Amino acid sequence: MAYRRLKRILLTGDTVGGVWTFTLELAEGLIRRGLEVCLATFGPSAADFQIRSARAMTGLTWIHHSSKLEWMEAPWPDIKRAGQWLTGVALTERPDLIHMNTLCHGDLPWKIPVVTTVHSCVASWWAAVKQSPLPPEWRHYQQVVESSLKSATIITAPSHVALAAIGKHYAIEIESGFAIYNGRRPGGFRIQEKKPLILSVGRLWDEAKNAKILAGLAPQLSWPVFLAGDPRSPNGDETVLPGCRLLGHLSPVELSEWYARAAIYVSPARYEPFGLSVLEAAMSGCALVLGDIASLREIWQDAAAFVAPNDADALKTVLQRLMHDSIYRAKMSRRALSRASEFTESRMVTEYLCAYQSALAKHGRHTRRHACAS
Repeated sequence: MAYRRLKRILLTGDTVGGVWTFTLELAEGLIRRGLEVCLATFGPSAADFQIRSARAMTGLTWIHHSSKLEWMEAPWPDIKRAGQWLTGVALTERPDLIHMNTLCHGDLPWKIPVVTTVHSCVASWWAAVKQSPLPPEWRHYQQVVESSLKSATIITAPSHVALAAIGKHYAIEIESGFAIYNGRRPGGFRIQEKKPLILSVGRLWDEAKNAKILAGLAPQLSWPVFLAGDPRSPNGDETVLPGCRLLGHLSPVELSEWYARAAIYVSPARYEPFGLSVLEAAMSGCALVLGDIASLREIWQDAAAFVAPNDADALKTVLQRLMHDSIYRAKMSRRALSRASEFTESRMVTEYLCAYQSALAKHGRHTRRHACAS
């Protein structure tokens, strides 16, 4: 196959949220296809379960640089040092291609193709959550991200809606971009006897996740509501969510246990380019209740109940029906499970290999043009 031209790939990622899960899943799939993978991550120090999972992956070279990410407060000195570190990693590892899963460093003087996946960004987050233009204090962020994206050989995003948002918020042509849905290995999740409980997973401090609307309803529901995730933001601010049972930041194994038991999974998101936790819940047979936003509609179609993110009354009505109507709940569980079967790790890896091949071809044409011009 054409992708055999590739031997070694350098992935970047971070230790916060779903990007970590995504990069490990992709790395393992690429290694199974015979490629060598180096994963270079940024962000806070990795948690113990992250260290164990990365070190347990046969064939993966994983290295970490503790630093702020571009969306954090005053990150730019850290970003510069991280770029210098990443340049050194590339010189040592000598990859054939770099797959960026962070939004800086694409404009460093790379001599090889760069594929950049935009999992989320502040500009599209702000438009969805604040429903207003990005304020002036984020102008430097936007300039840095735009420069990095413009330098990418190929841009990808985890949904068509997310890909279109890149063209809307940055001065970038995305016609040749790839919308590649995330995927998970079904074997990592299981279904067991469902319990009368409601689960939601995510960064609880993030306004986009909209955990407060579910927490506000919790005392009015006959089933308990469990929230997994960190209520404390990287800046130290803590979100108060009374009425729910907070589980904290759980490992993937612990999360899979909760998914397996939960009858209903809720993500009333205002902004969600894909939503790996939703996929994991669906693979575990949970009935889904999701924020009625374009990206989640695109991905889940008729396999979820959709509620306007700010409509607490509608959310309560949908949850009450699911709690009290076992036939409807079973139907929605089956639909979610069926739809989730389409989002496999194997499909995701195959599509990224196609994107890599396109990047190699495009980079080759660009290099030849420059050689002829000189």
